[in-house]
Amino acid sequence: MGTLSRDLAEAAMGSGGPEAGVDLYRDTWLRYLGYANEVGESFRAIVPVSLVWASYGVATAYVTADAVDKGKKAAALQAQQGGGVAKEATLAVVDTFIWQALASVIIPGFTINRICAASLYLLASRTRWPLPVRKWATTALGLSAIPFIIKPIDRSVDFLMDSSLRKLYKRDEKPPTSF
Repeated sequence: MGTLSRDLAEAAMGSGGPEAGVDLYRDTWLRYLGYANEVGESFRAIVPVSLVWASYGVATAYVTADAVDKGKKAAALQAQQGGGVAKEATLAVVDTFIWQALASVIIPGFTINRICAASLYLLASRTRWPLPVRKWATTALGLSAIPFIIKPIDRSVDFLMDSSLRKLYKRDEKPPTSF
């Protein structure tokens, strides 16, 4: 994910209790909802396409909720510091939404889709396995690829945003997307 110091995160969330620094959308099981579309893409050969699209709905809901959460936290932090609340909240929402949309939905969804499509094609042309076996093998391959694509995609999206959109913010640190 985009980086911002834990100190800012704790300041925005308030202090106290062992869970004060826990981000609901990044540090709990809810984080896995961002990968719902990758799972849907992995199962595309087996399930109805409507379920694949539903998995994109779940992932998009996660991305939106995380962006709104980061906007609220940025607004709270700016209110404490007496700064421009609306500007910082907007930057946090936009930055988080774009980052999450690219790193959690668009790029990984496309990647898993292409891995599965290529594997289904190759299995059809190189093996004599029955179609159901090829479909399940494709699903297994798609699911097993998910852990390997996450970090490279995250780093690539960080680089992309640092090299483009985040330059427009004209500041030394990234906006508060990693609360």
